[in-house]
Amino acid sequence: MTTGDSGWMRMRFKQNKVWVAVDSEGKIQINKGKVLIKYQKEQDYEYRVHETDLLPLDTEPGEVAAKTSRKPRETRKTVIASSDPPDSEDPDCIRIYADGASSGNPGPSGIGVLLRYREHEKEISRNIGLGTNNIAELEAIRTGLLEVKNPDLPVRVYTDSGYAYGLLTLGWKAKKNTELVSNIRMLMKRFKSLTFIKVKGHSGIEGNERADKLATSAILQKA
Repeated sequence: MTTGDSGWMRMRFKQNKVWVAVDSEGKIQINKGKVLIKYQKEQDYEYRVHETDLLPLDTEPGEVAAKTSRKPRETRKTVIASSDPPDSEDPDCIRIYADGASSGNPGPSGIGVLLRYREHEKEISRNIGLGTNNIAELEAIRTGLLEVKNPDLPVRVYTDSGYAYGLLTLGWKAKKNTELVSNIRMLMKRFKSLTFIKVKGHSGIEGNERADKLATSAILQKA
């Protein structure tokens, strides 16, 4: 374990490095069997997870995989990741940069999607009417996945939404937007190799920045 600033401690949760809330003595704060975590300390949103799902920071990757592994599907496999492997490892994969925006939250909303395959690119900028930012983020991902014509190709989805990432990769239970989340989860089963990558918003990632502009500009369009 590594202690960061006062009030937070660095640990692992489902193969990701996270910040865990601790008291003044450095002990993990537990409430009804769950603890408070953040993926980045500067983020506004926080999550509660079971204490038993946390591992020391120095746990070896193989140990993490062994503790979090699930029975694979017989014919299809979905891979979840938190960082992007070098492009040279798989130059033929389809990359989807998806982002959503809402003015008012809820309010006029738009989605932005940038798809890349080899030298080809496709942009989608669409007004989806009144909605929340979370709905827009999910709808952008759904739209991007629907654009993939060959699900046997490896696909990587980039999102800066911790909400969408948690629902689609960490097994969070949807309390809202249940129909949309269920639709995306069913859609995910089509793919042989599907990787979700959580990126930091407005951090200079070119594809993500373009998706953001497509989403915000879509708000000004007529639904």
